[in-house]
Amino acid sequence: MHLKLTYILISGLITLLASTTSKNNETIQLLTKQIQFEAGDTIELNFLTTSTKTPSLYISSSYGSTLVKANLESGILKYSIPQLISNKKGLVNWTLLSENKLCGKLNITANQKAKVLETYLGPPSIEAGGTDYAMLVVIPSDLYDNPLADSTLVTIKHQFLENQGNNTVFIKNGIAYKNIYSGKKSGRILASSECLAFNSKEYTINVMPAIPSNFKINYNRNHKFADGNQITTFSTSIIKDKHGNIVSDGTYVEFFITNTSNVILKTFGTTLHGIAKAKMIHPDHEDQWHVNAFIEGMAESNTITLKFLPIISHFNVLFSQNNRIITVGPLKSFMNQMVPDGLEVELSVYENNIKTQTLYKSSFEGFATFKLDTNKFPSKNYTFKIKTAGIEKTRTNVKL
Repeated sequence: MHLKLTYILISGLITLLASTTSKNNETIQLLTKQIQFEAGDTIELNFLTTSTKTPSLYISSSYGSTLVKANLESGILKYSIPQLISNKKGLVNWTLLSENKLCGKLNITANQKAKVLETYLGPPSIEAGGTDYAMLVVIPSDLYDNPLADSTLVTIKHQFLENQGNNTVFIKNGIAYKNIYSGKKSGRILASSECLAFNSKEYTINVMPAIPSNFKINYNRNHKFADGNQITTFSTSIIKDKHGNIVSDGTYVEFFITNTSNVILKTFGTTLHGIAKAKMIHPDHEDQWHVNAFIEGMAESNTITLKFLPIISHFNVLFSQNNRIITVGPLKSFMNQMVPDGLEVELSVYENNIKTQTLYKSSFEGFATFKLDTNKFPSKNYTFKIKTAGIEKTRTNVKL
């Protein structure tokens, strides 16, 4: 009985020692020596093993972490790296979750075939003169949206008027850029880029005229009489910048008119082909205008002087119906014709040398008629002053 128990104990001990020896003799060896890959490559890590176990492979990159299961074939553990990781450039760390804890690194570089040229251009408009510029920024990437490697050559192409040029720049920190300067003339610059035989689309930079220079103004009118009806047209010379470029259409020009009474009138126009025009109606009385124009904060014109002659030298005033109807006219113009309808006639009513009321009428067919209501103007003696076209007549001690 004791001999049998001793035999069983010895057999168990031998089995245990054999198991421990087998476990300690388990070896895993990395067979894949390549550590540099290009995005899009099929990446497989192979390990030689003496065991039938299939430990997982832990993968970590800037895009995340995952576990990869093994495929055991003829004593070789095979691990296929997912495309989610193998398509992206960067450093990949791996750890074999075995007892030996093998680990390593893979370096995935961008595919050296440009597929996308992400391009930014700004500002879209610059000033002529050679000092202002726009920046063209290019971010080339491969099929898998990986930025291309630094020092990759990028060609910046640009064309302006008769000039065409290329500039070579190199990618740094994932981008390439070039400052494109304006010339002396206004116009349009066309720009594009090329990287690894892949071309971008065409981009446009508008070269606008610089700040306008001082300019001259002139005027045109049908006649020089102050009829309150005709129009005087003011116009500028062709407004240019200091480089000789015609200013942009729509440039705002203000015309300031100072009359004899130092009242300032204003009109405005916008440029078309460099010329701005503005209009102003004639005064209705003898006057003199001093006119100059401004492009606010940038340029100004010379000053011109216009004289307006009176169209009426005298007029008749007729009182009727107990002096309650006052007829002014006929109002005749410089060719003895009736003045245009709408000439303003002013009637001021004075009582004891104090103005009590002022009435206004517009002429019609050469006459203006005032009717004095008995409720507003009771029967008394009044003084009337009638004024039109800068001429005034007074009637005193008129009894209503």
